[in-house]
Amino acid sequence: MDNFTLFELIVTSISWLVFIISFIKDRSRYRNIILLGNALGWLILFLTLLTHSYIFLLLLFYGILLTPILLIINGVQMIKKEGFSISNILSLMLGLAILIGEISTFIIVFIANSSQHNLSQNLSIINIFVSVTVIYFSISILLFVLYSVFLQIVPHNREFDYIIIHGAGLIDGNKVSKLLADRLDKAIDVYKKDPTPPIMIPSGGQGSDEALSEAEAMAQYMIEHGIPENMIILEDKSTNTYENLANAKAIIDSRQGNKYTTLITSNYHVYRALRICRQIGFDATGIGSHVAFYYWPSALLREYIAIHYEKKHFIILMIGWILTLTVFFIQ
Repeated sequence: MDNFTLFELIVTSISWLVFIISFIKDRSRYRNIILLGNALGWLILFLTLLTHSYIFLLLLFYGILLTPILLIINGVQMIKKEGFSISNILSLMLGLAILIGEISTFIIVFIANSSQHNLSQNLSIINIFVSVTVIYFSISILLFVLYSVFLQIVPHNREFDYIIIHGAGLIDGNKVSKLLADRLDKAIDVYKKDPTPPIMIPSGGQGSDEALSEAEAMAQYMIEHGIPENMIILEDKSTNTYENLANAKAIIDSRQGNKYTTLITSNYHVYRALRICRQIGFDATGIGSHVAFYYWPSALLREYIAIHYEKKHFIILMIGWILTLTVFFIQ
């Protein structure tokens, strides 16, 4: 191993150590996404130098080329299965945007290597802007997705005092949906594996088109699947995730004893739920339930947009974009 490769190993190790420390300290912090991207970047560079092979870079390159096609296919599948709506075409829109960015990148490469100096300079500037913008936001979304996946694969404690289950809309106003059943099944599984069974807190109020509250429908489902009624406390006043967690926290705070808590929601929603926990001073961990694979990309894109609705994160994202454009246009 030469000195440069050794240097890369040291930098890569430090990058992963910083990420792991930050992750352990607080899984909900936005900086973890950036630190994960930094650590992965150094790891790919180190492996490339260590193996004297571009296989990792090639895999990344081909993965990028394939991504828009997969997203477009997923977008079409979402429309077929879930119907046409803005939220259901997010993966299709992203796939088309990335495809445009890739085409712009190829045009830039063609212009740079072309002997035809009469090609429009304005076209080159527009292509660079489109290409860099699409690549920047694609990488940002990819890192968000990778971090969301990372949250799911990290082992979690099996002993809890409370389990909060987030609600979702009911079918025909009184039936548990597939999405909600998946959350409840995950909660029941965690409950049964816990050596000291925790209190279950189904959370969700009653909508104007619902015959009963989501929490009540969830409680009935859990009782039918073997959870004792005396181990269930309803939180049936909330209308959104923030109220779910704030109201559940109030219930837990009013009770005596240990209060180690986990929240269970769909896997794409865990990160944002943990961020809300931090905002309200609620010390909890998160566990994600299964979601149909075709539904997952669009759901994560909605979460990505929701996270960047927060002013601070939007500013960070925009500063990174402007700096990236500046670097490319200065060269």
